[in-house]
Amino acid sequence: MNTPAPIDQLQQRLGKPASGWRARLYAIIFESDTPKGRAFDLALIGAILLSVLVIVLTSVQSIASEYGAWLHGAEWFFTVLFTVEYIARCLCVQRPLAYARSFFGIIDLMSILPSYVSLFVPAAHVVMGVRILRLLRLFRILKLTLYIQEYSMLGDALLASRRKIFVFLSVVFLIVFLLGTVMYVVEGPEHGYTSIPTAVYWAISTMTTVGFGDLVPKTDIGRTIASFMMLLGWGILAVPTGIISSEITHQRGQRVLPLRVCRSCLSTGHDPDARFCKDCGAQL
Repeated sequence: MNTPAPIDQLQQRLGKPASGWRARLYAIIFESDTPKGRAFDLALIGAILLSVLVIVLTSVQSIASEYGAWLHGAEWFFTVLFTVEYIARCLCVQRPLAYARSFFGIIDLMSILPSYVSLFVPAAHVVMGVRILRLLRLFRILKLTLYIQEYSMLGDALLASRRKIFVFLSVVFLIVFLLGTVMYVVEGPEHGYTSIPTAVYWAISTMTTVGFGDLVPKTDIGRTIASFMMLLGWGILAVPTGIISSEITHQRGQRVLPLRVCRSCLSTGHDPDARFCKDCGAQL
């Protein structure tokens, strides 16, 4: 049975005003099947990416020292812009508190709140706190999930596969814990395996084919175990990929296409690639 997408469920929960300026504003902000709605979504995606770029450039000392004032001004420009967007979203829905408590509402708030909180945090005394606040501004990039359907599809696939992935990770943990303990017994502290947690760390880095090289088996038995784990790692990496890929295919087959409404006769049920209304012939 087909189920509505999370974004559609969110819109149903928020409630669309029947008429007036709130209904027009709702159509622009929350609906993307109109020219104004699509333009709003594209403009907001561009603003999100530019604001993240500003944050990244601010962390580069050579750029921040020369263009610090410009970057600071740009940061506050985007903060005010996203604040206006957040207020507009709350104003144009019938249940603003439901939006504020939703996932996207929390992300919107987290993307602007650090800038205002940083005004009251003395930077000279809590440098780490300011850095954390700046890092929280990167929550803005999560706002992209509201405008790109593939994000929602991937989230649904991960949620539906959570039990399989949990079982898979449990088996992997048991393998690395068992073989890590064996390596602790085989190699011992004299070869760097000073404890079972250290040996398990080596097993994880070996199983994932990372191999940092800070711990290397010296005995023939240890090298044999390491070789087995490296080969096993190649096969294990393919398991979650197959689980998630099959679930994405399943989700794609059940995906409900967004409702397209003709602005002239208000008829629905048009194909995704249709350019004209099948009832009145008006351009969609």
